[in-house]
Amino acid sequence: MLLTLTLNHPDAPDLGYLLHKHPDRVQQHRLPYGTAHVFYPEVTPTRCTAALLMELDPVELVRTRKGVQEGFPLEQYVNDRPYVASSMLSGAISDVFGTALNGRSKERQALADTPLNWEAHLAVVASRGGAPMLSRLFEPLGYQMELTHHPLDTQFPEWGAGPYYSLTLRHTLRLSELLSHLYVLLPVLDNAKHYWVGTDELQKLLEKGEGWLAQHPDKKLITERYLRFKPSLTRAALQALCEEDDPESVDIEGTRHEAQLEAPLSLNQTRLQRIAEYLKQQAVQSVVDLGCGEGKLLKLLMAQRQPHTLIGVDISQRTLEAAHRKLRIEQMSPQQRQRLTLLHGSLLYRDPRLQGCEAAVAIEVIEHIEPYHVELMARQLFGELQPRLVLVSTPNREYNVLFGMNPQQMRHSDHRFEWTRQEFQAWGQQCAQRWGYSVTFEGI
Repeated sequence: MLLTLTLNHPDAPDLGYLLHKHPDRVQQHRLPYGTAHVFYPEVTPTRCTAALLMELDPVELVRTRKGVQEGFPLEQYVNDRPYVASSMLSGAISDVFGTALNGRSKERQALADTPLNWEAHLAVVASRGGAPMLSRLFEPLGYQMELTHHPLDTQFPEWGAGPYYSLTLRHTLRLSELLSHLYVLLPVLDNAKHYWVGTDELQKLLEKGEGWLAQHPDKKLITERYLRFKPSLTRAALQALCEEDDPESVDIEGTRHEAQLEAPLSLNQTRLQRIAEYLKQQAVQSVVDLGCGEGKLLKLLMAQRQPHTLIGVDISQRTLEAAHRKLRIEQMSPQQRQRLTLLHGSLLYRDPRLQGCEAAVAIEVIEHIEPYHVELMARQLFGELQPRLVLVSTPNREYNVLFGMNPQQMRHSDHRFEWTRQEFQAWGQQCAQRWGYSVTFEGI
């Protein structure tokens, strides 16, 4: 199996710095399933090509039973694994080009951070969904594709057209992005893996898919195939991806903008203090903060003797790590630390860890959810968790004119909607009637 990466650039030989592989040398890397060779078939001042040739050891494949499933009797010996770009090429990219995959370059970091004109060529890929499957995977990422279809055998047309293609991809992007796309999508296209898929593969998918997979229109297909259709792992991955538009990076500028708008009025602090006050009045013993962010409400509640049990839940692992730091959990006394738990999760999915909490809080969270997911969120919150007390806050769009905003503008770049007060009240009354709650509304 062969992958070539071609850089069109005024300083094209700098590709050697990006890949950490010298253009004047042929390099070999021994891997568990064969040998990877790196060499440069073309080096000119404006165009440079690096080749990654993966030479598989078929005997070792059979000996270790990797990459094959039981099928016809000779399937272990007669298959396309040595020739078709697969999870083994994906593994070679990680092992051989790992530094470039992670976006680092000791000598040319500025170049590594710059979108460049790339051409990636895969000698053979297997697409059992044909050319449409290749289009579904790569075109939403902005690639221009060039395909050459290879028949199984021209002398035996009855064998069919075959699933094999040569694939050329052209795009202007960072090298780390190109390699991340290939790392994830090659096993997806191959629809198989040469090793056991466990929770570590889930983490790899989320890491290498950060910044693009959550927005891919076929993220469900990609997730299912990458994780070998393991339902529990697929559900966990989709849960982490379903709202990635807001927690990981997209909402950073939006949150800063929203904070600047509201700062003169201290609306956020007013919300937090009112909710902490209300929880104290209700004398609740356990609270779950859904979409806890960096833990501002949790910090207020930790300063009080009650509630005795606090749980913070957020879909962003990065945000939870920030909450862990800002709450200074490591410096807490053992008694205080026992009161607080931070959990990675989503309010769109049933979570038995949250059962039994007396109160649930969702502060400025609901507007970050796609409108068609609001019903699912309500069903999980009121129908499944059924806490005694639920506190929900959301900005009303009627107020935005006081910030000098136009009527169509939203307060935060990641808000999927902003209700009027009347719409919010209608939703709250509907939830109360459906799940047997009483409901009151107040402004902040």
